[in-house]
Amino acid sequence: MSAHSHKEIDFQIMWNRLIAVVGEQAQVLIRTAFSPIVRECEDISAGIFDLQGRMIAQAVTGTPGHVNSMAESVGHFLRHFPISTMKEGDAYITNDPWMGTGHLNDFVITTPAFHKGRLVGLFSCTSHLMDIGGLGNGPEATDVFMEGLSIPMLKLIDQGQVNETLMAMIRANTRLPVDTEGDTYSLAACNDVGVRALCDMMDEFRLDNLNPLANFIIERSRQAVLDKIAALPQGTWSHEMTIDGYNAPLTLKAKLTVSEGRVSVSYDGSPPTVGRGINVPMAYTRAYTVFGLACAISPDVPNNAGSLAPYHVEAPEGSVLNAMRPAPVSSRHVIGQMLPDMVFGCLRTPLPDRVPAEGTSCLWNIAVRGQWFPKGSDASQTYALAITTNGGTGARPGLNGLSATAFPSGVHGTPVEIAEIQCPLIFWEKELRENSGGQGQTKGGDGQVMRIGTTQKQPFELLAAFDRVDHPARGALGGQDGAAGRVETASGRKLAGKGLQVLKPDEVLVLMTPGGGGLGVP
Repeated sequence: MSAHSHKEIDFQIMWNRLIAVVGEQAQVLIRTAFSPIVRECEDISAGIFDLQGRMIAQAVTGTPGHVNSMAESVGHFLRHFPISTMKEGDAYITNDPWMGTGHLNDFVITTPAFHKGRLVGLFSCTSHLMDIGGLGNGPEATDVFMEGLSIPMLKLIDQGQVNETLMAMIRANTRLPVDTEGDTYSLAACNDVGVRALCDMMDEFRLDNLNPLANFIIERSRQAVLDKIAALPQGTWSHEMTIDGYNAPLTLKAKLTVSEGRVSVSYDGSPPTVGRGINVPMAYTRAYTVFGLACAISPDVPNNAGSLAPYHVEAPEGSVLNAMRPAPVSSRHVIGQMLPDMVFGCLRTPLPDRVPAEGTSCLWNIAVRGQWFPKGSDASQTYALAITTNGGTGARPGLNGLSATAFPSGVHGTPVEIAEIQCPLIFWEKELRENSGGQGQTKGGDGQVMRIGTTQKQPFELLAAFDRVDHPARGALGGQDGAAGRVETASGRKLAGKGLQVLKPDEVLVLMTPGGGGLGVP
């Protein structure tokens, strides 16, 4: 075997080890977090970057919206904190929607990794925090300033010393100060564990720096995607999809072009920014679009700067898919998570055997808030919780859609037991919504039915951010549409799919999540 082949095998072993390093980083974040949406649902991302800000590897767990926007975020950190200024023990933080993951409830922390006194890489991570002040995690705000505390690019830890002023500001601007402080430290801690694991790996493989390994990973991944693109038919295809919007429906428009060495998606013609918080910053639009492209074109290629490079995404400034500051963006997932369906719609003509029908797509998070008296306590406390639930996914070529499953986000559903411990709500019913998936040659996944009340004598608030209520997931190639979602009370009072609504103590909330569309003639 040649020396070149030996080197490639060594690189492959180190690549696998690097994925294990970021996997350990992610597990520390999940296991030390305070927020149930992180602990139970894994609404996170974790990754390692080279000194140019290129993502080398990401943890297998985590959402595309976090992972692929984090991939851009590290470049912003490097602009604000140049490599030459970084010191061992530093950590940097932001929740800026336009330099992070698209809304204020996600903190991004980036930490320089030093090995034997020399800067060799960067670890970054994100997670969703339950409450960051403002109007709460719903679409009610009319600008980003109403949506909560905004943290610009700041130094959270300076050579091992925590910025106590910043931590005091964070605690003072949330309804859940203990959870929010704990989640901030869990993000910083997971990066520290990543640094230690990287140093162990570099000692074991006798590495002085990561440059040759990073170049190998990124170039090998880029070439693998280019090979996949070369096998596709070249051309341009378009797709439109109408979704519920806030008070009026929105028709998203996409044009996908496959050319030599690149695939580009343009959202030209999509609606302008709307007045409530369902607008999408460009980083989040790009994150879910390239995820859709990777699912259809290069699903077996690891996700890093190289594999992402051949995919290009653009949307007009000021559109709902490229919202500009200070547009409200808190519930950007409602539209952003629909974008893989837009990609699949474009690719259905050239690649009908690779793409599913439309699904629920956006999470049906039950965001609730109120006051309660926890067991054994005489003092009233505030609760604010996002209970993650999902509808059905679209039918797949040769396979039925998945029922009550989060795609494309990939987060787990919040266990009922955890939700009932964290707040005074009680789930009277949670079961599959039978036959809600559209019929077809393969069937759409079913949604679920939930009946939820409160154990307290106080009302509770629902910060609704649901879609596919007025415009269900469409079937494809002759398949039937999935069932539309429903939001109401047990007495029949119809509730809006979006916006803050108050439920009385004796009311029972009934949610029926949508079914996925069917594929092919039944």
